[in-house]
Amino acid sequence: MIRFLFTKFIETENDLRRGLRDLFKVLNTPENLRDPYDENLNLFPYVNGGLFDGNIELPKITPAAKDIILNEVCTFNWKNISPTIFGAVFESTINAKFRRKGGMHYTSRVNIHKVIAPLFLDALNAEFEQIKPSRNRKNLLNFQDKISKLKFFDPACGSGNFLTETFISLRRLENKILRELLGAQIKLGALENPVKISINQFYGVEINDFAVAVAKTALWISELQMLQETQEIIHQPLDFLPLKSYANIFEGNALQLDWNEIAPQVNFIMGNPPFVGTKYQTAAQKADILNLCKDLKPLDYVTGWFFKASQFMENNSARAAFVATNSITQGEQVTPLWKVLKAHIDFAHRTFKWDSESTDKAAVHCVIIGFSVADNPAPKIIFDGDKKIFAEQINGYLQDAPDIFIEKRKAPLDNSAPPMRKGNQPTDGGNLILSPAERAELLKKFPAAEKFIRRYMGADDLINGKIRYCLWLVDATPAEIKKIPPVYERVKKVREFRLKSKRSGTLKAAETPTLFAEIRQPNFDYFALPVTSSENRRYIPIGFIDKNIIANGDILVIPNAEIYHFGILTSSVHMAWMRTVCGRLKSDYRYSASIVYNNFVWCQPTDEQRRKIEIAAQKILDARAKYPDSTLAALYDENLMPVELRRAHKENDAAVLAAYNFPADISESEIVAALMKLFSFA
Repeated sequence: MIRFLFTKFIETENDLRRGLRDLFKVLNTPENLRDPYDENLNLFPYVNGGLFDGNIELPKITPAAKDIILNEVCTFNWKNISPTIFGAVFESTINAKFRRKGGMHYTSRVNIHKVIAPLFLDALNAEFEQIKPSRNRKNLLNFQDKISKLKFFDPACGSGNFLTETFISLRRLENKILRELLGAQIKLGALENPVKISINQFYGVEINDFAVAVAKTALWISELQMLQETQEIIHQPLDFLPLKSYANIFEGNALQLDWNEIAPQVNFIMGNPPFVGTKYQTAAQKADILNLCKDLKPLDYVTGWFFKASQFMENNSARAAFVATNSITQGEQVTPLWKVLKAHIDFAHRTFKWDSESTDKAAVHCVIIGFSVADNPAPKIIFDGDKKIFAEQINGYLQDAPDIFIEKRKAPLDNSAPPMRKGNQPTDGGNLILSPAERAELLKKFPAAEKFIRRYMGADDLINGKIRYCLWLVDATPAEIKKIPPVYERVKKVREFRLKSKRSGTLKAAETPTLFAEIRQPNFDYFALPVTSSENRRYIPIGFIDKNIIANGDILVIPNAEIYHFGILTSSVHMAWMRTVCGRLKSDYRYSASIVYNNFVWCQPTDEQRRKIEIAAQKILDARAKYPDSTLAALYDENLMPVELRRAHKENDAAVLAAYNFPADISESEIVAALMKLFSFA
């Protein structure tokens, strides 16, 4: 009926912009307060709910726009549309650059349920299944009353996907209750409306005004759809209009608002707050974090929501769960975040690749963390892909292990471990670096330059076998450099490049333009480990490098490492530790001497155990040597790894596990938990 009225109105209205403005005013006015002479407009029902409140700005409606309204909007069947579609509609109106700036990532139904299922929905469904068999009227009605009093809050609600999906899930649970009541021949006909759950139980905050409108509309659509489902169960009509409930969605910055005023006495806090790394935060976003807690300064923007939720829950029994970037569970971010939060983790989904309703998928890796301040008797659960792990305690690294705070250390935790340091830093604008072609051209004209040219190696060169060179002028005299004009010109450009910097260290290095800005080259053959490497490798490609090869800052070096140290560091034990506590560059491993290496707990092997590790480690090097034409990238490709190399690594893993007194069949997560326990006692 309403569709017919609206279609006829659009067809016959000459000034559609003015006509729609009049229509919206009527839709927001009760029938008894309308102008009785607006006969055509008075055919429309009273809507209420705030949908048509205020002065709604309407653009000029062209004949082409009118045709679209008639041929697409008026004919479209909205009955079975998913309210989460509104998230995609909203997203499509915002360009990718704006989304990245705001840290916006839209959430699929699957990922929403990863949050709400362990937070509350699983428990409510289980409770219903316990009540269901008896069909006890009092128990069913009490349970319905219970869920109708629960309150839910999304402090970064976007277009309302979490709220609408939660509302639909609860209403479907309520419909199950009504179905059981009818099955028990309990009459519902005497009730004006047996539905108790309302969108008035749902609260949200969103900074984008259009998203607020979309979220409210999505909730109303959800309410209408669920009333239709209820009608099919109870076989009696239910009035949707006028709207009797109003979604509590507020426009504003959630990190600046008082949540107690917006969402008083809520039971569950949930959502997908924005992810914005420190490097990409605007001045306003950085100020938001600093105003909350100065200790959160170097952390991702999403941590502001964790902090606010933790504060909010200090004086109540509410529980929260957020989607977050996995960076807050790795590397340097874990300790500063979980040191200031007074909350404990109830459940967690370890890193998974993001999926959303968007056509432009967000290229991020996420975690889900459920947490609370009040005691929670429910079992603690870690979800790892398809695995469900029951834990005694979940720490900030999402491990079943004690709470540990791994902070930057200047030296290894174990005094017997050799120090690790970064390679050399040129800070030269590329002027001290030579390609093979540039080297050949220089030597062709100036053969004397050969003694100043060294092989140059970064992480990419080490792993992929790329060849580069550098000018290493440590022992060069001014006279020697002056005799080689191309070298002199490069030195001159290094000085010019450094003088343009605002960093005091770089300006100081301009005084010695013949040298790398930071020199840390070992005098002996050294152990090299790439700072960044692919997550697709089981082992980081590491090895020993000739002392004459200049390592750059993308490589970490141990000047006096032994074959034993190589065996430990290339083992499954160290790799498990690394994968858990290292930072990430996108999804790639980002190794850090101060976080990963210096906090690693070394075993205390017997002489026999040490000898076995040394033998196994040498077999790894011997297996590599059989393939001189293969890069480390090829050798450590899981699809290409030679059988003797894989066998050597397994032997080395077994020797290292034995030295730690770990069982041979221990899982990676169990290795990490054991290492964290050792760390807590170190």
